[in-house]
Amino acid sequence: MNQPMMKKTLEAENREFRGGGGVSSENRGFGFVPAFMDTRSGQVYRSCFVDGRPAPFHLLDGLPDQVVLSRSANGSVLVVMASVISGFLQGDRFYTREEAAHCVAGMAA
Repeated sequence: MNQPMMKKTLEAENREFRGGGGVSSENRGFGFVPAFMDTRSGQVYRSCFVDGRPAPFHLLDGLPDQVVLSRSANGSVLVVMASVISGFLQGDRFYTREEAAHCVAGMAA
C-alpha cells in the first residue's frame, strides 16, 4: 500500500534516482520540469513555490489544498495524499521518475 508523501519521501526518491536522469538537476537540459500527479484524479501539478512561481525542484508547498493532508503551523505542507506521485512534465506529458530516467538515458546515448 502506498504511503502518504512527505519531504523525506522526496529526499529518498532523489537519492534513489540520482545519477540516472530521474532528478531535476540531471534532466532539466532535456526539457523536463518537476511536477506531481494525483493518480486518482489524473490531475498534474507543476512543482511551485507557495507563491505560485515554478520551482526548479520538487517542492510540496505549492500543491493545492485538495491533495494536502497536513500543514505545519507556518503553512508549509507536511503530508500529501498517497495518490500523489512525483515526476516531470515535458511539454504537456507527465513522466514518472522512472520514465524520465529512461527517456534521458535514450537521449544521452
